[in-house]
Amino acid sequence: MIETFWKDKYPAGAVREIDPDRYPNIPAVLKASCQRFADRPAFSNLGHTLGYGELYALSGAFAAFLQGLEGLQPGDRIAIQLPNLLQYPVAVFGALRAGLIVVNTNPLYTAREMQQQFADAGAKALVCLANKAHLVEEVLPQTGIRHVVVTEVGDLLPPLRRLLVNGVVRYVKRMVPAYQLPQAVTFTAALAEGRGRPLRDIEADPGDVAVLQYTGGTTGTPKGAMLTHRNLVANMLQCRALVGAVMGEGCETLVAPLPLYHVYAFTLHCMAMMLTGNHNLLISDPRDLPAMVRELSKWRFTGFVGLNTLFAALCHDEGFRGLDFSALKLTLSGGMALQQATAECWKAVTGCEILEGYGLTEASPVVSGNPCGHIRPGTIGLPLPSTLCKVLDEEGHELPPGNSGELWVKGPQVMKGYWQNPEATDAVLDAEGWLRTGDVAVIEEDGYLRIVDRKKDMILVSGFNVYPNELEEVLASLPGVLQCAAVGVPDERTGEAIKLFVVAKPGATLTTEQVMRHMHDNLTGYKRPKYIEFRDRLPTTNVGKILRRELRDEARGKPVGA
Repeated sequence: MIETFWKDKYPAGAVREIDPDRYPNIPAVLKASCQRFADRPAFSNLGHTLGYGELYALSGAFAAFLQGLEGLQPGDRIAIQLPNLLQYPVAVFGALRAGLIVVNTNPLYTAREMQQQFADAGAKALVCLANKAHLVEEVLPQTGIRHVVVTEVGDLLPPLRRLLVNGVVRYVKRMVPAYQLPQAVTFTAALAEGRGRPLRDIEADPGDVAVLQYTGGTTGTPKGAMLTHRNLVANMLQCRALVGAVMGEGCETLVAPLPLYHVYAFTLHCMAMMLTGNHNLLISDPRDLPAMVRELSKWRFTGFVGLNTLFAALCHDEGFRGLDFSALKLTLSGGMALQQATAECWKAVTGCEILEGYGLTEASPVVSGNPCGHIRPGTIGLPLPSTLCKVLDEEGHELPPGNSGELWVKGPQVMKGYWQNPEATDAVLDAEGWLRTGDVAVIEEDGYLRIVDRKKDMILVSGFNVYPNELEEVLASLPGVLQCAAVGVPDERTGEAIKLFVVAKPGATLTTEQVMRHMHDNLTGYKRPKYIEFRDRLPTTNVGKILRRELRDEARGKPVGA
């Protein structure tokens, strides 16, 4: 039924199918693009631009360096823990050319979060920023990492500028705490060493894992989604089909303010834009709006990739409102729901309509999007080419259009499974390759999709998934805590904010400051609570399970159970 339903739902001339086997692996796409667009800009950051030809040479040098490391073999995992710097694409593509599996890691992680991810992935190598090397020193003994490459912010800038930027970061701003990693190699030394070594580009099979992208899935327990070369090649082809009506090849400049370690930005900027030979303007710190606006004023950018909170903040920034948007023809939104007020304000300021899409890590990540020229506000558009969607009720029966149910997805971008976790894999992937998203959606009669609810307990803070299980586990380790629960509450700036409910043990004295400090020390910024409420008891089921839904409804001012 569902296969025939989608046949006539796309605009005339739209791409309906892609060939996920057009390229055998990501390095093959990289080679083809870097040859075709060798003289075109690929990535710009901090006033310097890498062309595609230079990107290929640098990634080759880094790949050769990695291949010369003792005990590092194709299929081993390398964690890359970098913000949006020129070093990021060089390290990622170098690792893939060497046949390694990339583990994207948030550079803002605490020591606890780093150790957990490195250990679960079985990472043997790590690329990190000097600013965070002191935390690497702390966690390294609890991991299997044998090789560490440390880079400083300005390492790929021209020599004089590199010295200036790195000196300011280290000595003026004092952003590099002292660390001792005698086994570490600097990024510049790694490249120099790699240039003198022969390189053997590894021909990965399409089904080989390329990236481990960690996610909480539907449970909150961190799991590595195994995204294969074929998955990522398929999604880059699908994304190109989605925006191809307005975006050319080798001639566009896209603003990249979202972190590349996040799968949304990773696929769009490192995969889809690499395929099309376009230029990515990397913003290292989008929270610094004045600096971001100053950088944007230097470019005639044609595309912008962001999410609701960033769009809203920029629209209210006087400097941003004064920029020249005459070249802007595409704005992409994902990661969290786009609010209608934000979409209208963005169009009024920039003259460009926002194209909203939908995805999840387990689908590499893009599943659907509004077709260019056929945008339907309030929806997540149509399934991407070669993608099927259906909604099922709680008994597993497929529902006709117009009815809400759990959204299931099938396509070549759907992950291979969760890393070393067959039980979790079986819980979300069926024998036919359908992925259950945990999101509640409606398929309209004309095929457009609309999300009506999300995974029951997940909290979405500025586009990042936050899972109550992890927050509650961390808080429970604080002496004096008897019970606790975490829920999301509406927030104008971040979409949702975290509220913790805490029950203290009899006789224990806990303060808001103690709880805040404990969470700050153990969790990265977007996972930290904004509100703390102490209670004598929490609502539970008859078997003692805390009723988060009841607390969430109460915190949002809704009737309990509504």
